[in-house]
Amino acid sequence: MKCLLCESLSLTHICNTCQTTFLTPSIYKRKILNNIEVISFYKYKEIKDLLHTKHTNLGYYIYSILAKNSMKKFASEFEYPNTITSIAIDDHIQSGYSHTAILNKALKSRYIKPNFNKLRANNRVSYSGKSREFRLLNPREFKLKEFKTNEVILIDDIITTGSTLTQAVQVIHSNKKEVLFCLTLADAGI
Repeated sequence: MKCLLCESLSLTHICNTCQTTFLTPSIYKRKILNNIEVISFYKYKEIKDLLHTKHTNLGYYIYSILAKNSMKKFASEFEYPNTITSIAIDDHIQSGYSHTAILNKALKSRYIKPNFNKLRANNRVSYSGKSREFRLLNPREFKLKEFKTNEVILIDDIITTGSTLTQAVQVIHSNKKEVLFCLTLADAGI
């Protein structure tokens, strides 16, 4: 097959050279709710076309590559006094897979235990390309299923206005759990 970026022959959808050249993550930080840190690995504009594959069959492979280069690397370097839980935003299956579940699964490590199917939106409205006002007028109405640990890392693919993560954090806090920080692939604000 050919690499999607350089069109050289490759055994993967994006060759190792392009992964090193274009998909080496950086760290970008911002805060939501005045104190919850959101750590992102890419500028949205740099991987926009790759992110838009998320509801296609190709998206499974692209998100797996992005997760390996960012989330898995983060997890391998992360240390904490005890094991904590990672939860993906609305990891329901679309197009045969869940893009946020792929990201969450890559975090499995000595200190991080991914949990799946724990945070679901009752309102399935799409926020893609919508204004902050639209997002505020159409809350996701998250429901949190029970799990044992109290400390959580929250996972999503993109942070735009921060309203999705903010709503999720509020639901998690209302269930007596603590969000340590959030991880996203890309930040649209930088």
